[in-house]
Amino acid sequence: MAVVFKYRARIVTDEDLTFIRNLIEQHPTASRRRLSALLCEAFNWVQPNGTLCDMVCRSLMLGMHRAGMIQLPPVRQVNPNPLAVRAKPKPVTVEDTELCRRLRQIQPLRFVKVRRTKAEAIFNGVMEQYHYLGYTQPVGEHLKYLVYSEDRPIAALAWSSAPRHLGPRDRFIGWSSPQRRQNIRFIAYNSRFLIFPWVHVPHLASHILGVMARMLSRDWEHLYGHPVYFLETFIDPQRFKGTCYRAANWIALGRTTGRGHQDQTHRPNRPLKEILAYPLTQQFRQLLCQA
Repeated sequence: MAVVFKYRARIVTDEDLTFIRNLIEQHPTASRRRLSALLCEAFNWVQPNGTLCDMVCRSLMLGMHRAGMIQLPPVRQVNPNPLAVRAKPKPVTVEDTELCRRLRQIQPLRFVKVRRTKAEAIFNGVMEQYHYLGYTQPVGEHLKYLVYSEDRPIAALAWSSAPRHLGPRDRFIGWSSPQRRQNIRFIAYNSRFLIFPWVHVPHLASHILGVMARMLSRDWEHLYGHPVYFLETFIDPQRFKGTCYRAANWIALGRTTGRGHQDQTHRPNRPLKEILAYPLTQQFRQLLCQA
């Protein structure tokens, strides 16, 4: 069977094309959204947690429509892009008295998943107010945590889907392009880490990273139906040395190219970042390189 179209890791053969054309013909009143759902069900295109791969399927069908391979029904409704009109998080009030203690004096710490909870507004607000990058809504699979000492939040972390292309990381793992496309979901990217500026506790940051390394894969699998085997992050060497990551045994892999994932010029257009990584299992290469 000849491959006639490809979108990301999805391929469409000439036999698939005939099936899709018949599907559209058999459902003349169906919307584009409904056709996408029907195709996902027919081809069993589902995420590990059982959710239909609707957005990827819809983009694939739109690409085929634009290429003249299929004829989709007219667009019935254009919904506003919530990311384009997303308001910045509102300022929040948290206890900001100085906390200067030893690590053992503030334990035990509580790690609370706050995504889709009332406490998510606290997370978003403190990131916008106190993180040098501000708050950005994570894309794809992601988790947000607040770290509490007793009833007082003292730190916040966000983990999200990993960048698809990262040279030093990909060379360190040693996977092929098809393996990377298939298994990139098993990597989590630490997109934000904030110790509140009034919290001064030696070794707190590396301790938090150590606890996260033990619990994140379990939490990820509970929400998304699959574990993670590898953690990564970027640090700006002009601002930070990554001391807490190195103290938590993260590995320096190299630096980014400074071009971004949508680069068209092949020239640096943003600051270079250092890439740090932490394998969660000794078998990470076998797991990430398996078919």
